[in-house]
Amino acid sequence: MKKVQIFTDGSSLGNPGPGGWCALLRYNKHKKVLKGGKENTTNNEMELKAVIEGLKALKEPCEVELYTDSKYVSQTISEWIHNWAKNNWKTSSKKDVSHKEMWKELYALLQKHNVKPIWIKAHAGHKENEFCDKTAKKEAEKYKK
Repeated sequence: MKKVQIFTDGSSLGNPGPGGWCALLRYNKHKKVLKGGKENTTNNEMELKAVIEGLKALKEPCEVELYTDSKYVSQTISEWIHNWAKNNWKTSSKKDVSHKEMWKELYALLQKHNVKPIWIKAHAGHKENEFCDKTAKKEAEKYKK
């Protein structure tokens, strides 16, 4: 199984507001940058979109180190998502999971890849995280009116 690193970040100007996301994929010496945005969204949705698009770009099952500054994303992948799936996408308080369709899509990708989420502190000088942060903000700016 190939070992890949994916660095992600999402941004929302206003939360909700115009948003952007970025995923930087690294395999050996190869790098690929994916990015996009949306007119009206939240930072959590953009954080999630970056992870989904990063994993969707992999052409075969991989071992993935997923670097994110989103505790929402890292904790859900490591702690909650399997119970959410078992409980028909309901939280422990029996409410629908926010961004349910996106989490379902991510869950399907987690069945294909071996993903290890690694939380990193935002704005702490982590080179790839800073790159993804700047790129996500630039993407969000495109949707500002």
